[in-house]
Amino acid sequence: MGYLNELGLSSITKYVIEGRIEVDGPVDKNDVVGAVFGQTEGIFSSELDLRELQKTGRIGRIEISVTTHGNKAVGKITVPTSLDKFTTSLIAAMIESIDRVGPYQAKVTIEKIEDTRAEKRKRIVERAKEILAMWERQKVPEDDSVLKELEEALVKTKVVEYGPDNLPAGPEVDQSDEIIVVEGRADVINLLKYGYKNVIAVEGVKIPRTISSLTRRKKKVIAFLDGDRGGDLILQELLQSAKVDAVARAPYGKEVEELTAREIEDALQHATSPSEAVMAREQQQQAAEKMGLPHELRNYARDVDGTLTAVLLSDDFKELARVPVSELASKVGEDKSIRYIVFDGVITQRLVDSAAALGKDVYLVGVRVGDMQNKPENIHIFTLKDLAV
Repeated sequence: MGYLNELGLSSITKYVIEGRIEVDGPVDKNDVVGAVFGQTEGIFSSELDLRELQKTGRIGRIEISVTTHGNKAVGKITVPTSLDKFTTSLIAAMIESIDRVGPYQAKVTIEKIEDTRAEKRKRIVERAKEILAMWERQKVPEDDSVLKELEEALVKTKVVEYGPDNLPAGPEVDQSDEIIVVEGRADVINLLKYGYKNVIAVEGVKIPRTISSLTRRKKKVIAFLDGDRGGDLILQELLQSAKVDAVARAPYGKEVEELTAREIEDALQHATSPSEAVMAREQQQQAAEKMGLPHELRNYARDVDGTLTAVLLSDDFKELARVPVSELASKVGEDKSIRYIVFDGVITQRLVDSAAALGKDVYLVGVRVGDMQNKPENIHIFTLKDLAV
């Protein structure tokens, strides 16, 4: 409101007319004021006379500034108004009709008519954003957040400690004829959240005796493991130390603890025999070896691990660029010589699409694989764990 008060505006001011005046001679402010009022007087009815409009408060104080440069003068005319936009436009045109100031030729150009209400709305919206941001930082959790917290708390109370090794498990692992063996406590909690109560975790690569004994007493044992190298290692140990009837894996590069209900269901429905699971993984590893994940790539993988950076490499493993992970997807399309991308981040659909647009085989090595609907044949995906980082 400070700007409006300076112009002598009332709280109902709607528009501000701003014009530029050029005079072919040295004049001062009073000369221009006289021209504005004198040359607009009597053009229309007395209701549109500037003095009358000022008396009734429908226009505010007319501000005029003039600067003389040699034999010429340049100035600014500002007229605040509470009239409607049609009458305001007419007033603007009247002011623009001024063609003389004193004995000199003059020209007035209306540069803009500012809607003060729009400016006020803009300021209100900006302030509303600030208030909302402050509120978001201070407010209590929304209903859905509260429900989620309650749900997680409830699920955690269902986790039991099973056997001499006190392994995290679901409440029905002992009664059920079929059990699901996972890697850790977080996996147990995630499966419990979606109703799988016959789940137990091995809690490490070394298989506890509790697991060995329990699996031999069950009709069916499903090993449900992460889709990474860690899952491979645990599967090897399980097959040596316990009975396993079927193997389910999280999508490649993902962990069981982060899967959705649909992903869990799909993985369990597509569980295979242990021999098929091992064969599939060996084929994947052979493909990795065939495409060549040499020590140069492993060194880059160790280099970026934990740095949130990405390294773009050529066919001969020459470093083309090193960028923050946040800029990776946009950077990929800039260099057609990229063959390998090693980075400390999630392999996303956007990145896959950007790499696929290069039109050749591209190898992506990231921390894990995000949600993905389509993987073109020319894109090969691995994780840092595949390189034993």
